[in-house]
Amino acid sequence: MDFLVIGSSMAFIAYMFATMIILSRLFHPNGPNIERVLILATTAIAIHLFNDAQLFFNRDGIDFSLSNVISLVSLMITIIISIVALRVKVNLLLPVVYGFAGIWQLARIFIPNAESIPLVAEKIILVSHISLALVAYCILIIATLYAFQVSYINLKLKNKNLTAVVHLPPLMQVEKQLFTILSVGVLCLFASEFIGLVFLDGFFAKENIHKTVLSLMALFIYIIILLGHYLQGWRGHRVLVLTITASTLLTLSYFGSRFVKEFLLS
Repeated sequence: MDFLVIGSSMAFIAYMFATMIILSRLFHPNGPNIERVLILATTAIAIHLFNDAQLFFNRDGIDFSLSNVISLVSLMITIIISIVALRVKVNLLLPVVYGFAGIWQLARIFIPNAESIPLVAEKIILVSHISLALVAYCILIIATLYAFQVSYINLKLKNKNLTAVVHLPPLMQVEKQLFTILSVGVLCLFASEFIGLVFLDGFFAKENIHKTVLSLMALFIYIIILLGHYLQGWRGHRVLVLTITASTLLTLSYFGSRFVKEFLLS
């Protein structure tokens, strides 16, 4: 599709320019020019949103093929982090988020068309389950990025390298935001799993059992992290490792088998 090639290329360029502006002044005492970054990011997001709207909605319903879902997830994360950047310094997160979104926009040009996976919009329960799962995934991935940021700031402070963190928010502020984001993500994931368990017939079917088990394992680990923090004061490296583990399990649950089916076996 010509519109996809043009739109994805434009979004890629805007995302990459935003990323380069951040990286060029990432460790400068004054930090990057956030206004310029967000202008470029907003342009990229608008094009990204238009591309996804064109590809998601068709005559058969809503196309939830893997490439579309990954693009939607990256769009949601990008929008959330960009809004946060208006008030909070998240300079370490921005190049990761914008860089991935841009690279995926470019990759979509070369990814072969997979068989469409239509989702009929009238299936309210299924749509609710999938929507909550996607929202939870986006929020929990953002929490994982925050866990990296907390660990980075903590490491530099321990090494008394204050110049490396002068452009970043205080450690306690970032840590508080991490566990707030993590709590919201866990609530959304729990709601998604509850809907699937109670209302969807094939939740424990043979073809879905690995997805269900992995997502429940991830949910269990996330809950352990929150309990460990609020009851035992867990923080730092332990939280980072557990968060990465849970996010990896959740990623495998959502995208593992679909990646094999839609890309490796197509």
